[in-house]
Amino acid sequence: MDIDKLFKVPKLPQSKRKLPDNPSPDMLKKIKMDTETPPVPGSSASPANGGAKGKRAVTMEEVPDDEDADMDTDDFAPGGDADYFAEEDDEGRFFGGGLTSEQKEILNIFDSAGTSGTQDDPDALSITSIRRMLLRFERAVNKNQDQRSKYPDDPTKFIDSEADLDSAIKALLPLAQAPVLAYPELVKSGAVVLLIGLLSHENADIVIDVVEVIHELTDEDVGNEAEEEDEERTSEEALKILIEGLLENSILELLVDNLTRLNEAEESDRQGVFHILGIFENILGFNPELSTQLVAKTSIMSWLLARIQSKTHNENRGYAAELLSILLQNNKPNRLELGKKDGVETFLKVLSQYRRRDPVDADETEFMENVFDSLCSALSEEPIKALFLAAEGPDLMVLIMKEKLQARSRAIKTLDYAMSGSSGTALCEAFVEALGLKTLFSAFMGKTSKKQKSAPAPPASEDTSHILGILSSLFSNLPSESPARIRLLAKFVEGTYEKVDKLLEIRDNATSRLKAADAEIEAEKKELVANEEEITSEEEDTWYLRRLESGLFTLQTVDYILAWIAMEDDGASTPTCFDRLLIAHQQIRAHLLQMMDRKGLSLRDIIQTLRTFYDNVDDEPDPPPTAGTEERAPSQKEILAALIAALDPSTVSDA
Repeated sequence: MDIDKLFKVPKLPQSKRKLPDNPSPDMLKKIKMDTETPPVPGSSASPANGGAKGKRAVTMEEVPDDEDADMDTDDFAPGGDADYFAEEDDEGRFFGGGLTSEQKEILNIFDSAGTSGTQDDPDALSITSIRRMLLRFERAVNKNQDQRSKYPDDPTKFIDSEADLDSAIKALLPLAQAPVLAYPELVKSGAVVLLIGLLSHENADIVIDVVEVIHELTDEDVGNEAEEEDEERTSEEALKILIEGLLENSILELLVDNLTRLNEAEESDRQGVFHILGIFENILGFNPELSTQLVAKTSIMSWLLARIQSKTHNENRGYAAELLSILLQNNKPNRLELGKKDGVETFLKVLSQYRRRDPVDADETEFMENVFDSLCSALSEEPIKALFLAAEGPDLMVLIMKEKLQARSRAIKTLDYAMSGSSGTALCEAFVEALGLKTLFSAFMGKTSKKQKSAPAPPASEDTSHILGILSSLFSNLPSESPARIRLLAKFVEGTYEKVDKLLEIRDNATSRLKAADAEIEAEKKELVANEEEITSEEEDTWYLRRLESGLFTLQTVDYILAWIAMEDDGASTPTCFDRLLIAHQQIRAHLLQMMDRKGLSLRDIIQTLRTFYDNVDDEPDPPPTAGTEERAPSQKEILAALIAALDPSTVSDA
């Protein structure tokens, strides 16, 4: 008998169960019951039956219940937590991550896949990756063209290549973050030509993708992440290269053609129109001179005028009005083209809807303001003023002013632009005939309707400035012996000369603001002299502009009006016909001199302001002859000289 074999400890059973990753409480309880149950005599586990002799006993002896803490930590972490024994705080307490080893491994796989699948950081784009991206785009374009030409009547044959082209186009969006490297390569590689060629693609969705990419690439903020000024300047140069490449391939014409092609009833098409308008704004923001080319070579003006007439308001309607305002700003050819397209009539038709109602929200308010601004810009041209008069524009503006809604301030501004200059004579007469004087002076005095008496408010400073401009134009343009001028002067007699007192009040406020600005400017001059620095003409011009903004402009306009109403009648009028004109002049002059004397002022102060005005008025070309006559209207400088001479004959030679 081999004693060693008899007492040799058997090996652990190979079929020993291990804890699953996340055992349930019932399973743990069952396993514990199995290990605590003693062998039943006569069972297969009993040594007496010869089955697995002593295995259960030895197993129980090897892993007793009170030594469970010595088990493999990987198998007995609570919940199978893979990090239970790996993570601990400073005091030695264990927390763990709450994830099993299997769950942790799965998450690591996903993290690795996500990292490898993400697109490269745009800031890290290299010339190699850019060329690879453009090559992929070129292949997608060529493949789609080839498939469409082979199977023009079977979309199933080219649908896959269309999807690939869609992805290749959208993959170009990150190039906007690296303009210095990408834009020259876009032009050099011919990708710009392919991109613009896709604007004629049969699939409108492809066109919309291209428009979105071009909108992003031409954004004015491209490359602004660069911190150094040199890099920013390089970004501007790169943007210039791209825009020139786009223009060389007739992008303006193709974009306008797509405006009529897209159906804004569809959301995607509506977004496409928005991006097209955005491209125009980006290009014009980079080079405003292109606005003339855009209007002359395309039908954009007609489309915009039709678009703003839509009954329902949305962001594209507002964008169209904004683009119109940009196209007409400081651009005479575009303003004249507006007149040929019946643009003035269109503007008045759109603005008439705000006569009795306010815009519903901020977006529509901005739309309304852009239409008013467009009309004001166009009214700088004499032909537009004639069209405005023919379309009864003054009558509509007076009606809008009477309603005292949000559009009132914009109507006052429009009348100021329309009636200014020697070409505004007919409009001034039409304004008086439309009973505009009563409405104008009501706004000037800050009077409100019965509905608004609970919260009276004086006119805003901008309104006051434009009202003074209208009064200035009325005195300049209305014939001296006309009924319209008599009605104008009579308004200053009404209400015990309250309009004259209001003018003096505005004058006092403007003088106070101007004195503060003059003190600052004088201090700056003394500092320059102390530092022995020369005062240049540019600095003098800058100071004059500051004075204008700080009250000098208002002071000049008020004194110009006061000079007109204080000027002595020259006796040329026939007393039997114009007694009221003479009496009005005398009464207003007497009241004005009395009120100025109380303030320690005299006509000398008005004359001094007019002389400053005269010295800074540019020599304008001779105004055109007045309509229906061969006589030319006097210039602004000639009118000022005449006023100064009338108030103080001793200054004739000086002026």
